[in-house]
Amino acid sequence: MSLFTYILLGFLIVCAVSVTFSKKLLNSILIFMSYSLVMSIVWMVLESPDLAITEAAVGAGVTSVLFFVTLKKIQAMVGDQHEK
Repeated sequence: MSLFTYILLGFLIVCAVSVTFSKKLLNSILIFMSYSLVMSIVWMVLESPDLAITEAAVGAGVTSVLFFVTLKKIQAMVGDQHEK
């Protein structure tokens, strides 16, 4: 494997560890998005473009949007409770 692949795998490990120590949900979602994007690059390096496209679309795209919507709903519910 090339040095580029090792750097990508190291970045994946850093992302996975930093998600566990992140205190804010928004930061965790952004780190998850970057993890998915790097994973799609790894799939491209491994010459599997179909998995790379799927990982980019589902992992970084659809799942992240669902996380953002959920985070917005949670914060909206917390805001309503403080007003009463």
